[in-house]
Amino acid sequence: MSNLRGTVRITGVAVRAMLVLTLLLGVGYTLVLTGVGQLVLPWQSNGSLVDAKGNATGGWTGGDAPVGSALIGQSFTDAKGDALPQYFQLRPSAAGEKGYDPTASGGSNLGPNNPDLVKAIAERRATIAAREHVAESAVPADAVTASASGLDPHISPEYALLQVNRVAEARGLEASAVRALVESRIQTRDAGFLGEERVNVLALNQALDALPR
Repeated sequence: MSNLRGTVRITGVAVRAMLVLTLLLGVGYTLVLTGVGQLVLPWQSNGSLVDAKGNATGGWTGGDAPVGSALIGQSFTDAKGDALPQYFQLRPSAAGEKGYDPTASGGSNLGPNNPDLVKAIAERRATIAAREHVAESAVPADAVTASASGLDPHISPEYALLQVNRVAEARGLEASAVRALVESRIQTRDAGFLGEERVNVLALNQALDALPR
């Protein structure tokens, strides 16, 4: 009987501890972090949304209707999935069936020697080289490989500059003007040494749309 009472007591203590910790860590901690995020960084906490002019919008910032996120890539393609020549293009994405699906973030999980990945990279390199009218050896690595999340909104300066002539021709602009725009949008390494130089494609395309014709 004493053993049974001891077991019931220990079980009761364990259940109460579980309930208290669930409330503190599962509910209270989440609410506190959400509240701090909404107060201190409301724009970032609500998805880093931007409107058609590139201004922060959504959440507490108000503003116009959002057209995208500064932190999540999106495709610039037509209804058939073909790249729109007048816009800079992102790197490939393995997130979701059509890519850049924020609800299906992830990479292909294929190793560098996987025959399917090797074939896909070769096909992408050939396609991009033909689209940009350059040699296949000039196509940078990020143009043919997806990021780990599949949602990276950035490309390398090399890939952005590779697309200048095609975009300028499609828009009837001077290549020098488009090149200058790209160079002005290059983001440096965080804190001077973290990460790589990069270009946010949505911000670049919005700045491109704002250029006088």
